[in-house]
Amino acid sequence: MKKILIINGPNLNLLGDREKNFYGNTSLQNIKSICADKCKKNNMEMEFFQSNHEGELIEKIHSVQSDFDGIIINPAAYTHTSIALLDALRATAKPKIEVHISNIYAREDYRRKSLTSEAVNGVICGFGEDSYLLAIEAMNKLIYNKKL
Repeated sequence: MKKILIINGPNLNLLGDREKNFYGNTSLQNIKSICADKCKKNNMEMEFFQSNHEGELIEKIHSVQSDFDGIIINPAAYTHTSIALLDALRATAKPKIEVHISNIYAREDYRRKSLTSEAVNGVICGFGEDSYLLAIEAMNKLIYNKKL
C-alpha cells in the first residue's frame, strides 16, 4: 500500500475560525477526516501533519524520501516567502502536489506568486477542502504512473 504525507503550514490550525470569506467554515480536523476517507478509498495510507514552524515543515519534507511515496503540501503563507521550503521540496524526487483552499491567483498581489510551486508536479487551488481531495486523486495517478 502506498503512503503519502499531507503537510499543512502556518495558521492552518485556525481553519474554521479565521477569514471565513477565504477559507470557509471547515476545520483542519475535518479536512484530515475527509482526506483519510479519500485515501482509504484509493488504497493509500496517509500521514497528516501541521506546523506553524518553518524548520519543522522542512524536517517533515526531508522524511518524504525515505518514508513516503509522495507529498501533498499546503505551505500556506510560506508559499510566497520560503526559499527554504522550495529547496527542501526540490531535494526529493518523489511526486509533490501543492494545494490551497483559496484561489491564490485571485487574492492580494503578494499571494499571487508561489515560490514553492517551482518544485512540485502541479498546483491545485481555489476549490476549498476539495483541493485536497483532487490532490489525492492526482497523487494516486502520479504514484501509479497513470495518465492524468
